[in-house]
Amino acid sequence: MSWNEPGGDKKDPWSGRGDQKGPPDLDEAIRTLQEKLGKIFGGGGGGGDGNNGGAPSQFNPANIIKNLGYVAGIAIGLWGLTGFYIVDEGNHGVETRFGRYIGTTQSGLNWHIPAPFERVDIVNVKKNRVIEVGFSSRSAEQSVANDALMLTKDENIVDVRLGVQYQIKDAKDFMFNMANPEATLIQVTKSAERSVIGSSTMDFVLTEGRSEIVTRIKKEIQNVLDSYKSGLQVTSVNLQDAQPPEQVQNAFADAIKAREDQQRLINEAEAYSNAVVPEARGAAARKEQEAEGYKQQVIAQAEGETSRFTKLLGEYTKAPEVTKKRLYLESMETVLSSTSNVMIDVKAGNNVMYLPLDKIMQQQQAQQPSISSNPVVSSDSNSNLRTSHSQAAVEEAAAAERAVSSRGRENDARGR
Repeated sequence: MSWNEPGGDKKDPWSGRGDQKGPPDLDEAIRTLQEKLGKIFGGGGGGGDGNNGGAPSQFNPANIIKNLGYVAGIAIGLWGLTGFYIVDEGNHGVETRFGRYIGTTQSGLNWHIPAPFERVDIVNVKKNRVIEVGFSSRSAEQSVANDALMLTKDENIVDVRLGVQYQIKDAKDFMFNMANPEATLIQVTKSAERSVIGSSTMDFVLTEGRSEIVTRIKKEIQNVLDSYKSGLQVTSVNLQDAQPPEQVQNAFADAIKAREDQQRLINEAEAYSNAVVPEARGAAARKEQEAEGYKQQVIAQAEGETSRFTKLLGEYTKAPEVTKKRLYLESMETVLSSTSNVMIDVKAGNNVMYLPLDKIMQQQQAQQPSISSNPVVSSDSNSNLRTSHSQAAVEEAAAAERAVSSRGRENDARGR
């Protein structure tokens, strides 16, 4: 039966006290604890015989201090290892000692005095952060009327929606100089936007001035942030939309259409002008050149004729009869060389007429004339054969001869 059942021997198999009755001895429990502590810290047990029992163990102070030093060293080493930290690429670590700024660490493995003395805050300086003014991409209501409606220089209202992207350029300023950097940036953006829009006209904002307005807003925002030493860098400002209020959009669309039609007509007129004006200027320049050429030609021809007549007058003064006859022959040659009529002097005693038919045929083939009738040749024993053309040529030659004769007589009179 069990030791604790009725009728058992009441012996505790774990106590080892045999037949001992009653509670355990307090002195014996203390002595056992001292022995165990002595083994841990290297203390020796006291001597004595088995009948009297062993004396209490004595503590060794040197061993205790040594062991406590080991334990303290291990604890300090483990505490020091907790000061190692890794900063990922694109992040900066801001170290503070009791809340005061110590330094900024770059990416890689770094160490600081562990808590509670120092603390490290990791700041992502490469992340692009975005704020929205005048609209919200996370809300069903795309336009925020209080922030989107703005008054322009010409007292018109426009609906402007702006998105600003920014990064952290200085982790220290970002951590310590502003309590809420994003809220501050939103307020600065609203102020800069209203300042720029308020100094511009409505047409400039809605049409050709978008890029200039974005540049001015970005510059003004950055100037204010730098004056605050916020540690923020504005990377881009995006004008999401700029339009008149919904109530007047239809009228504004009509105005834009009319303006576009006006510009189209202006462009067409300019294109027509660019096509016609140079052509007219070219034609005018060509006429001027032709007139100038004709002027030079007439002047040169007149000068040549004058020079020739002067020289001819000198020759006539020297030999009037010879010069007169030579002029007559040259005039007749010039007149008759351009006609196909043939003149025959029957007084020469040879009335046989020779016609160069081969040359006449070659001339006709070259000019491709349409021959309707052969030339009529009439003979008269008392006069030369003439045609109507030859008669006119002779009359012109006679007039030239008379003019030369009268000029010669005048020169003779001057000579006398």
